[in-house]
Amino acid sequence: MKRPLGRKIIDAHLVTGRWDPGAEIGIRIDQTLTQDATGTVAYLEFESLGLGSVKTELCASYVDHNLLQTDFKNADDHAFLRSCALRYGVWFSPPGNGVSHPVHMERFGVPGKTMLGSDSHTSTAGALGMLAIGAGGMDVALAMAGEPFYIGCPSVMGVRLVGRLRPWVSAKDVILEMLRRHTVTGGLGKIIEYWGPGVATLSATERATIANMGAELGATTSIFPSDKRTKEFLTRCGRAKAWTPLEADEGAEYDETDEMDLSALEPLIACPSSPDNVKKVSEVEGTPVGQVIIGSSVNFSYRDLMAVALAVKGKTVSPGVSFEINPGSRTALENAEAAGGTLMLTHAGGRIHQSGCLGCIGMGQAPATGTASVRTFPRNFPGRSGTEGDRVYLASPETCAATALAGCITDPRRLGRFPKVVEPARYVYNEAIIQRPLPIEERRKIEIVRGPNIAPFPSFDGLPDGYEGRVIIKTGDNVTTDHILPAGNECLPLRSNIPAISEFTFSRLDKGFAKRCKEAGGGIIVGGLNYGQGSSREHAAIAPRYLGIRLVIAKGFARIHRTNLINFGILPLVFADPADYGRIKQGDALRLDGLRDAVEEGADRVVARASGVEAALRLDLTKRERGLVAAGGLLNYYHGNQTV
Repeated sequence: MKRPLGRKIIDAHLVTGRWDPGAEIGIRIDQTLTQDATGTVAYLEFESLGLGSVKTELCASYVDHNLLQTDFKNADDHAFLRSCALRYGVWFSPPGNGVSHPVHMERFGVPGKTMLGSDSHTSTAGALGMLAIGAGGMDVALAMAGEPFYIGCPSVMGVRLVGRLRPWVSAKDVILEMLRRHTVTGGLGKIIEYWGPGVATLSATERATIANMGAELGATTSIFPSDKRTKEFLTRCGRAKAWTPLEADEGAEYDETDEMDLSALEPLIACPSSPDNVKKVSEVEGTPVGQVIIGSSVNFSYRDLMAVALAVKGKTVSPGVSFEINPGSRTALENAEAAGGTLMLTHAGGRIHQSGCLGCIGMGQAPATGTASVRTFPRNFPGRSGTEGDRVYLASPETCAATALAGCITDPRRLGRFPKVVEPARYVYNEAIIQRPLPIEERRKIEIVRGPNIAPFPSFDGLPDGYEGRVIIKTGDNVTTDHILPAGNECLPLRSNIPAISEFTFSRLDKGFAKRCKEAGGGIIVGGLNYGQGSSREHAAIAPRYLGIRLVIAKGFARIHRTNLINFGILPLVFADPADYGRIKQGDALRLDGLRDAVEEGADRVVARASGVEAALRLDLTKRERGLVAAGGLLNYYHGNQTV
């Protein structure tokens, strides 16, 4: 068979299973990545495994999400993460050095390697020809321990790119067009692989924008070939020796295909409040805005910063518009500074922030009440900005620049001649800022620093023989992990304190959820399609489990969240007949007899019974997953078996 690139990399790393889309496989992981919003728990989990050092080729820990130090919590967690890095042999990128994904591309990305990251946008590294997958912290902790990563074997969608982007149209418009065509569920269970003559017209950082927001398609990951444009980027980073050419076999067979003519695209924008609510900029032009933000993990690059800087050079943003810039990495910021870009931005009225996620995760930069905010970010889920009832749009840096100058959503083609951005031959950077792993003999001398906000990780019991509980909440389709456990500066600083953070569970949808869980001694969640889309944040599974939730019954699950539920002993069940979703109501008491036997003995269905209702539920779990749920989660299973 003529193989796609994604399959070739999986085949080279396959530990268990075989290529059979949908069946479980285990793959060897070369590199891991954590960030601070998920990393503190991941390192608590790794610590519980009792190992002295990480086992993968390279592990990196980034502090990029919770940068605000309004009290001791974030600063304490940063110290905890740094000490863990020293103790276990991990590279450590400190606060302000940049978002994990661009920094990892700059310093550590290697074509052909596999990477597992505790962030859903880990797929960004697919721009370099890596197979980079987002996962929950527990899976990353096991990968750091040298264990395989288990996943349903993905199918591969081949997207053939032809043509070349026209002036004022950029890579953000490519991924917005993919979302317009395929929606937030279009990539479920798939690798999105880009190929064709149009690929060569895109730089590595443009490809990163597309690969990053593949997470918004629900894709397992996205990947590009490693070619001369990849080599150009690695050379600018001083790492030309890391380059190797990689591509799909000629005539590769894809499970499904699509084609996009880059020259036919025009500026696009995702309207509130979903990344797939995509329209042409010309259709919403004239909408007044109060805020414009450039940057984040998706439009992080020197090219993006300088395109905006040159577009606003000598001009002033519209009065009343808060124009903010979040460089993706210190490297991008320093090189824009060297080229005069920061002066152009600040002179135009821009506010340059430290390199990090910031407003993308709701850490500051909340828009004013009733105003529209246009951002280059990857997500615009309701309330994620930190403002209830927000109206957040997602657009390219070019559209954002035009919008900031006009004070309303504006087609960037109105700005005239497109400015030419010339990349430096070699990026300026300070290699000493990233902390290197200590020699093995020195690691054992390091004591882990634990602030008062770092609580012991809770223990969970195994699955009961039968279960009876009330439906504590019933949700609709496409509920995100932000709905389940919000981001933002009030909640996320509690990420190392499960009892405290659990109080925020479903607070955006139902402020009484935690109280009802406690009163009922736990219970059941009922959801719609694509339940748990969005962030890899495993707190959205740990916190409900801590409150006593044992089952989630849904029409369908997002990949990472489904795995996180299993990892913490929550049983994910799927309606055999979707019509039964409408027959079960919040507050119903459901009884499931013989539940543990059904899980352990390989049954494919169980029945939930309530007054006047009987619903068949599918048990779509592998043998390994059944063992995890029965044991009460992955940690219990690991300690009981010493291998997964």
